[in-house]
Amino acid sequence: MKKILVTGALGQIGSELTGMLRRIYGEDKVIATDLREPEGDFGPFEVVDVTNGEQLYDVAKKHKVDSVMHLAALLSAKAEAFPKMAWDINMGGLLNALETAKELDLKFFTPSSIGAFGPSTPRDQTPQDTLQRPTTMYGVNKVSGELLCDYYHSRFGVDTRGVRFPGLISYVAPPGGGTTDYAVEIYYEAIRKGAYESYISKGTYMDMMYMPDALNAIVKLMEANPNKLVHRNAFNIAAISAAPEDFAKAIKKHMPDFKMSYSVDPIRQSIADSWPNSISADAAAAEWGFEAKYDIDRMTTDMLSKVRKKINV
Repeated sequence: MKKILVTGALGQIGSELTGMLRRIYGEDKVIATDLREPEGDFGPFEVVDVTNGEQLYDVAKKHKVDSVMHLAALLSAKAEAFPKMAWDINMGGLLNALETAKELDLKFFTPSSIGAFGPSTPRDQTPQDTLQRPTTMYGVNKVSGELLCDYYHSRFGVDTRGVRFPGLISYVAPPGGGTTDYAVEIYYEAIRKGAYESYISKGTYMDMMYMPDALNAIVKLMEANPNKLVHRNAFNIAAISAAPEDFAKAIKKHMPDFKMSYSVDPIRQSIADSWPNSISADAAAAEWGFEAKYDIDRMTTDMLSKVRKKINV
């Protein structure tokens, strides 16, 4: 990659990925885009609505990029609340981004999610290739997106690549309407109040990952030898399989008086119940050397330290 366009650059992943890419490839080599103007100096930036294919194409051509990181999307809980909007943004935006990549011969990345799995998927150590019958609009979008990226690679030769992200945990950007957002909120509430009320019930295991591992995975996959990529799109990647009480236990090692309670949100709980407990990342490890560095304890130590600094406590 020499010059990169990032859509959804002000979101949870984009806000951190943009900075990382600029440190690696150069400040002027990464063009950030989003629906709204950023606050303060964000570096090279363009306002782009990904549902406007002509606008997206024009910006990519103007800046002569050779790669697109397509991150703009509506997340799981919001997608369930606004399913038509989710389809228009998640699928319409993806199609426009793929068309831009096809027309300009660009390398292409977009993330899928554990949301692409469903209740009939094997729940423990979910394999790379398995039954996918999601029961949410977000999941339908993600499965459709995986197939669409495969199609653009096989039919048009677009160098498409992607991973299935677990729930992502970060102190930088606020939660954006995802089912796994409790695993971010719990650290803020631990620092602010010494307690947290979880909207996900006890014993609900989901795959999670600390953002540094997620960002490293994106770059490593994009720099991988294409001849070694058997799957290419929608690689399972995994780091931490945890339930709410596991986060509470990790926090208690630093804050023994921390208290956890529960007030279950039926919509987000039903989404969580349709997802796997844990997934296998064997294909990603074998094909491009994926490896996560953060377990729940190492992540918790870092999160608590960073959140304290961020909110000045």
